Order: sequence, then structure tokens, then C-alpha cells
Amino acid sequence: MKAKHLISLADLSSEDIFEILETARNLKLEAKAGIRHTMLAGKTLAMIFQKPSLRTRVSFETGTWKLGGHAIYLGPNDIKLGQRETTEDIALNLSRYVDCIMARVFEHKTVKALAENAAVPVINGLCDRYHPCQGLADLLTVWEKKRKFEGLTLAFIGDGNNVAHSLINGCAKVGMDFRIACPEGFEPNDSIVQAARALGASVEVFNDPKNAARGADVLYTDVWVSMGQESQASSKQHAFDGFTVDAGLVSLADPNAIILHCLPAHYDEEISYEASRSTGSAIFDQAENRMHAQNAVLATLMA
Repeated sequence: MKAKHLISLADLSSEDIFEILETARNLKLEAKAGIRHTMLAGKTLAMIFQKPSLRTRVSFETGTWKLGGHAIYLGPNDIKLGQRETTEDIALNLSRYVDCIMARVFEHKTVKALAENAAVPVINGLCDRYHPCQGLADLLTVWEKKRKFEGLTLAFIGDGNNVAHSLINGCAKVGMDFRIACPEGFEPNDSIVQAARALGASVEVFNDPKNAARGADVLYTDVWVSMGQESQASSKQHAFDGFTVDAGLVSLADPNAIILHCLPAHYDEEISYEASRSTGSAIFDQAENRMHAQNAVLATLMA
């Protein structure tokens, strides 16, 4: 992979993404066969968490160990980015101790500053603008289930948030059509949409979830209220009334459509429990694929 860091899928070429996906698939198959790797032996990953997460911490920590490396968890009270010490100095210090930095932060500018100042690779574990690791896991899941990208349509029902932005970037690079349905005022960042369209990608924005879901091969949703937006919960729940991925919406999609959700789920808000457990649901395969996709990124950047 030509890129030194993983900050956004927009920074990667199509070849980079397919290399990661192929590596992830091979590592997953080998893990299922009981094959252990030592490619990260003697290597250490620093994991910076401004925002807590079940999947991000466990998948990165376990994945690093499975590849023979060691991961260090640095919680909100361990590193106060930009408070007790500047982000620049934190990047410079960690670069003397570890071989890679993963950061799950509130603001995009924080992970960008880490990458600009670190002498080691930096992985964006999540920020307010992008969630590239999730996007790679999502693409891996679609590839496993559908065996292709071209000719497929992914419909995202919900907020035009960081997950939606990474999906727009990812779909544009692998040739999958993208639709999003969200209430007025909650559309994805227009510059991200236009950049994807400039690559020749099909990106459609709707305000009616039925229009997005009709005939889709993948139905995807996420929580309406992200961590740090709790004060907006009441107004958002009102605005997103009618945007629940339920049996009615699923019935409009392709009969063989898969259902995705990056979790955690608020059942009967953005998705019904029934839809989450239906035969088309792949949300827990998707959750597992976080580890395999991230292992591929670690192997590519650190090995």
C-alpha cells in the first residue's frame, strides 16, 4: 500500500483497498484454520481512546495479539489530547516507543495532527468525519456475501455521518453504487459526495427511505444519535421518524439483500429487532470482520 497512514478511504487507491480486502480474507481463512502468525512479533500498537468502544478496542487488541504483536490501551484519562500535552508532542513521544498509533477521537483535526507529526503509521479508529476501519469491514462483508461489488447498490438509511462518509469513499473506489436516505438537514457532507461523483461513482441522496431502499442489494443503518450528540437525542429522534429499517423497508429491497449495522444498535429506533435477526442480516459477521479488516491494515502498515 502506497499510503503511510489510514486516515480516510479517500486517500487510498482502488488497488490499495482490494489489497487490504484480499489480505483480510486470507488472514481470516488462516485464523479459522488455526494458523498463527508472527508478522508483528516485537511490534507494539498504541491505542488512543477519547471515545470508548467495545468493537474497536477488542478487535484491535485481539487482532494485534493474533498477529504476534502487543497493544497498549490509552484511555481518556491516560492521554488528554491537546490538554495536558499538545497533540504534536504526544505523536512525537509515542513515535519513540511504538510502531503504530491507532486513535479513536472526537475531531478529525486531532487524528490528522497525529499523522502529520508521528514518525510511525497512524490509523483513524474513528473521528467525527470518517470511520475508515468500519468502511473496510463493511466492504469485506459485502464481498464475502455477494462475491462482487460492480452492479450492486448499497442503501444507507440514516444520518449523513462519519460511517456514511467512509461508505461513500469506499463504494466509489470499488465500483458499488451508493444511496443515502436522511431527513432534510442531515445529508452527508457535499464535498465528499461531489468528490466521489468526480471519480465516476453513483451517489444518490434521498429524503425518503423508500426511494433509497427500493431494489437495493445492501441495506445499512447506524444509530441516529452518535456518542457526544446526546443533547440532540430528542430532536433527532423526531426528525428521523419513519427511517427505521424494519420489515416494511426490507421488503422493498432486493429479495437477497443483506442487512448491515455497525453497532451498537438501538432496537426499534434505527432498526427493528426483527430485521436485525432476519435471514438477510449479516451484522455480526460484519462485527467480526472489523478484526480481520484491521488485521490486514496492521499487517500492511506494520509488518
